[in-house]
Amino acid sequence: MSTTNTPTTAPETSIDVLTTDELTAKALNKRYEGLMTVRTKAVKGKGAWYWTHLEPILIRSTDTNLPKAVKLRCSLCDAVFSASNPSRTASEHLKRGTCPNFTSSSSSAAAVVVSPSPSSSSSSPSHHNRKRNSSGGAVPSRLNPPPQQQPSYHVTPITVVDPSRFCVEYSVPPPPPPPQHLMLSGGKDDLGPLAMLEDSVKKLKSPKPSHTQSLTRSEIETALNSLSEWVYESCGSVSLTGLEHPKFRAFLTQVGLPIISKRDFATTRLDVKYEEAKAESESRIRDAMFLQISSDGWDSSGEGLVNLIVNLPNGTSVYRKAVPVNGVVPSNYAEEVLLETVKGICGNSPQRCVGIVSDKFKTKALRSLERQHQWMVNLSCQFQGLNSLIKDFVKELPLFKSVSLNCVRLAKFINNTAQIRNAHCKYQLQEHGEAIMLRLPLHCSSSESLFNLLEDVLCSARAIQMVMHDDACKAVLIEDHGAREVREMVGDQGFWNEVEAVHTLIKLVKEMARRIEEEKLLVGQCLPLWDEVRAKIKDWDSKFNVGEGLVEKIVERRFNKCYHPAWAAAFILDPLYLIRDSTGKYLPPFKCLSPEQEKDVDKLITRLVSRDEAHIALMELMKWRTEGLDPMYARAVQMKEHDPVSGKMKIVNPQSSRLVWETYLSEFRSLGKVAVRLIFLHATTCGFKCNSSLLKWVNSHGRSHTAIDRAQKLIFISANSKFERRDFSNEEDRDAELLAMANGDDNLLNDVLVDTSSV
Repeated sequence: MSTTNTPTTAPETSIDVLTTDELTAKALNKRYEGLMTVRTKAVKGKGAWYWTHLEPILIRSTDTNLPKAVKLRCSLCDAVFSASNPSRTASEHLKRGTCPNFTSSSSSAAAVVVSPSPSSSSSSPSHHNRKRNSSGGAVPSRLNPPPQQQPSYHVTPITVVDPSRFCVEYSVPPPPPPPQHLMLSGGKDDLGPLAMLEDSVKKLKSPKPSHTQSLTRSEIETALNSLSEWVYESCGSVSLTGLEHPKFRAFLTQVGLPIISKRDFATTRLDVKYEEAKAESESRIRDAMFLQISSDGWDSSGEGLVNLIVNLPNGTSVYRKAVPVNGVVPSNYAEEVLLETVKGICGNSPQRCVGIVSDKFKTKALRSLERQHQWMVNLSCQFQGLNSLIKDFVKELPLFKSVSLNCVRLAKFINNTAQIRNAHCKYQLQEHGEAIMLRLPLHCSSSESLFNLLEDVLCSARAIQMVMHDDACKAVLIEDHGAREVREMVGDQGFWNEVEAVHTLIKLVKEMARRIEEEKLLVGQCLPLWDEVRAKIKDWDSKFNVGEGLVEKIVERRFNKCYHPAWAAAFILDPLYLIRDSTGKYLPPFKCLSPEQEKDVDKLITRLVSRDEAHIALMELMKWRTEGLDPMYARAVQMKEHDPVSGKMKIVNPQSSRLVWETYLSEFRSLGKVAVRLIFLHATTCGFKCNSSLLKWVNSHGRSHTAIDRAQKLIFISANSKFERRDFSNEEDRDAELLAMANGDDNLLNDVLVDTSSV
C-alpha cells in the first residue's frame, strides 16, 4: 500500500495512513481469530455449511515471522483462496464443481426439495445459497446460466409426508358424509376427527411400509440457514412471531423440517449471522486505504434512526450502525456521533476518513469537523438540497401562494358541498372509473401536500368543469356568492395555466432529485447537476412566462447554500469531464468555472496536502490544465454503453476515473493524492431505508438495551445484504408500486385546458 501526505495540526503530518508492520499484523491476527470463531460455531451446527470444508490459515513472512496474509484452505483438495469473502469462495470452488474432491456426500449445502408425489425419483436443487459476483454483489438473473447448465447435485429425493399424519385443518380431505341418522355432539366440526379415527383404524388393520425419508441433520441445518437469511435480510418485513403461525408450521412439517423456535431466531442464529456479516464488512473496510462516512436520518421530524454508512473508493458501501434519535437533535450531538464513528473505524489513524456527507447540520457540525481535520471534505446531501429548493419555491414565489390558495378554496368547495361533491363523484366515475375526494393539505407550506393537491385537481380537471355546467348544481352556483367566484375561476384558462406551471416546476425538481437518489450522485457531478437545473428552469420560464426572474434568484441562493469548493475541484480533476480541444488534447473544463470557483480549486488542493507539498501540487495542477490526459485513456474513461434497464447511456467503468490517477498519471504525486480522494466521494446520503415496521418496534422498545441491540444486528445484516446485491429499493415502496400498477399510462394534463363550450 502506497503512502501519501496530508496536513493535520503539524506541517509534517501526512494525509495518508502510515501503516506499520505491527498494525498490519495486529489486523491480520484479529481477522484470523474472527474467522476461526465463525468456523468453530459453524462446525457445531450454528453457521454456514461450507465452514466444514474451508479452514482459515495465517501465512507468516519468512523474514520477520509476522503475519502477512489470511487465507482459506480447502480441506478436500488443499487449494488456497482469499479470505475476503468465504461464502463466494464456497459457491465458486465447492458448489460449481471446481473442487475435484467435492461430492454430494461431503456437502452440507444440499437444498431442501420436495418431490411432487411419493413416486417421484429425482428433483432439482433449490438455490438457497446466494450467488455473488467478483465484487461481492448479487449476480443478476440475466447472467445466471440456464437450468440445464447448472451443476447437478445427487440429493436423495424427499417424499411428501403422508397428509393423514397431520391435522385435518391442513391436508385431510373432507370425509364422505355420515348417515343422516348419525348425530355428533360437536356438530360438523366432528367430521374431521371422525375421519382421522377411521383412518387410524384402517392403518392398524393393514399397515403399509412408509416411503417417507427423513432429512439429514446437515440438510435441515442448510434449509434453516437459508430461512434465517431471508428473515434477517427482510429486516422487519417478516415477523419473527409469524414463524409460529399454524399454517407456516404445517408447511415446515409437510416438507420434513422441524418446528422452529422464534426465540432461537431472535438470539442464537441472529448472533451467528451478525458475527459473520460483521467479519466480512470489517475485512472490506480494512482493505480500503481511505473512506467516507455517510450519515442520514438527522432531518427526521419524529422518532427514527440515524444510519451511518461507510463509502469505499471501489464504489461499494458497508453499513456501520444505526443510532436511535428522538425529535430534533442539536448540532453538537451530531458532531459527537460522527467523531465517535470515525474513531471507531479508524482508531488512531483518523486520516483514513477523508470526508463526511450528511443530510443536515451543514453549516455547523460539518464545517466544525472540517476545521478540526484539514484533510476532510464534508458535504451536505444534494437530494435534500433539491427538496429544499422546492420548499423555497413554496415559501417565496407569489405564484405558488396564489395557486395554493385557489386550489385549497376549490377543494374545500367541492368536498364540503354535498350536492357539488356528489356531482363531482358522478363525473369522476364517468371519466376515470373511480371517485376520490380532493386531498387537502394539512399545512399550506408543505410542498408534498401541495403537489398532491395539484395532481388531484389536474386529474379531475374535466370532471370539475362538467360540475360547473351541471344543471342540478346551477341553483347552488347561482345563489351562493363564493360558489359563483369558484365557477368563474374554474372557467378562466389562466387559472389552469398557473396550476399547470406550478405542478410542472415541482415535478421537474422532484424528478431530478429522484434521479440523483437512484444514481448515487458523486461530488464531481454536482456542478453539472445544478447547471442542468438552471437550464430546465429556463425552459420552464420561457414556456409559462410566469417566473419574472424571481425563480432564477431563488435557485442561485439555494445553490450558494449547498455549494462546496470540492464540487469545482472534483469536476476539474475527474477525467470523466475532460473536453477535447481543437488540437485533439483532452483538457480539464476550467472554462466552465467562474473566477471564484477557480480560486476555490487552488485553495482546496493546498488545504488537502501538506504545506511542503502545496507549491508542488499547484505546479502539477498547471501541468494538468495545459496537458490533460492521453486521448486514448480519456476516451477509455468516458466510454459509455446502453443500459437495458433504464434505457439510458451510462459509463462502462465508473472506477476508471480514480484508477487512471493511481496508475497512468502516477507522475502527479501530490495532485494525484487529492484527486483519488475527491473523485469517489458521494454527494448524497441516499442508501439503506429501514422498514417502518422495524422502526415502530425500535421506538416501542426504546429503553430496552437488549431490544436495541437485536434491532442493530437485524439492520446491520439486512443493510449489508442490500449493499452486496446493490439493491437500494425499499420493500414497502415496491409493494405499493405493485399494488398500484395500472394497465395504461395516465396523462394528467390531457384534459386540463378543456373548451367549456363543448361540455
